[in-house]
Amino acid sequence: MTYAGDRVLYDADTHIMELPDFLKKFADPDVRDLLPEVDYGRSLVTDEEVAIIVGNGSQHSDEHKESLIALGDRMIQEVKEIQALGAFDKHDRVIANDMLGFKKQLVFPTHSLHMPFSPSSKIPDKVRYGGARAHNRHMADFCSIDDRLMGVAAIPLENPALALEEVQWSIDNGLQAMWVPHRLAGDRSPTHVDFNPIWSLLQEAQIPVVFHVGGNPLQLKPEWSNTGRGVTKDWMGGGENVRARDAAVLHQGIETFISMMVLDGVLEDFPDLKFASVELGAGWVPEMLVRLDHVHKAYSRVDERLRGFKRTPSEQIREQFGFTPFVFEDVSRLIDQSNDDLYLFSSDYPHTEGGRDPIARFESCMKEVPQASVDKFNSGNFLRVFPRARVTADK
Repeated sequence: MTYAGDRVLYDADTHIMELPDFLKKFADPDVRDLLPEVDYGRSLVTDEEVAIIVGNGSQHSDEHKESLIALGDRMIQEVKEIQALGAFDKHDRVIANDMLGFKKQLVFPTHSLHMPFSPSSKIPDKVRYGGARAHNRHMADFCSIDDRLMGVAAIPLENPALALEEVQWSIDNGLQAMWVPHRLAGDRSPTHVDFNPIWSLLQEAQIPVVFHVGGNPLQLKPEWSNTGRGVTKDWMGGGENVRARDAAVLHQGIETFISMMVLDGVLEDFPDLKFASVELGAGWVPEMLVRLDHVHKAYSRVDERLRGFKRTPSEQIREQFGFTPFVFEDVSRLIDQSNDDLYLFSSDYPHTEGGRDPIARFESCMKEVPQASVDKFNSGNFLRVFPRARVTADK
């Protein structure tokens, strides 16, 4: 029996736990020495754990793997982060996939995009896009071993021409989603017409744009912590990750990004382009739909662009977007407050944030939800947002 059991589940959020040389190993020679090693300083993983794995030939010991396999369908509940099966080794990931039983898994990195996705204007294009290419090569290699794995490419937007080049390379090399940071693209809005060739290419290729936590700084500006009350801890007990004040406003960056994409007409101009917001929660989505419809109605009187929309903002988002709720959010409430077309199942494997048993957590709040809506959450909405997943889903 797999963890998924007899359910048909498509997982919109899984991860690689990169080893230190993740970027350097696949980088072009002229940028290799300019790229940073992957840093686990802001995570539950310790330097000692990583050193043991690297010292063992960048593999878990045979004994450790055997102990994970022996857990069977409890594997996801018992072991997390870099100690999980297939966290960084593609061959082990095949075994993990067999045990999990998901039809498809979207695969994100964990720590390797800190530099390529940094908003700093001091990073040269050669280094930023060299790092993105190294990531995308490694992701393509990792996912090539199993067609259940849908690799996510990294696409910084600071340079539209280089971003377009990276999108084309990623499509040509089998990556199946394009992650862009949900923030300003240097001195441009991401809705700038310079990015239209990217949206056009992705619409034609049926490749969605995805957003994920880490695509915007995780923490508020330091001045918000200058309260005279001392330092607060993050959720792991330290101070470098998401703290309570950061978690409370984590949705603001992605909500701003989506609102601009809608109001500046990107969704209207590219009606077949799909998007997914992943590991950014969904509790804020129903109110965003109401707000955008109100803004559209009020400002259509003076804004010719808005007046020309063929669909309301909420209709655009319903047709083109998917959102992954956090494991602690009530999916039935979200559906009641909006609709059942918007939400996607995710496990966050092998991250701790996904919870010990995400299937049980989500099902516990969906007991009164019609089975048709549950099926949409488990699989139907994923296949709408990621239509190319249908090609190999039944193999």
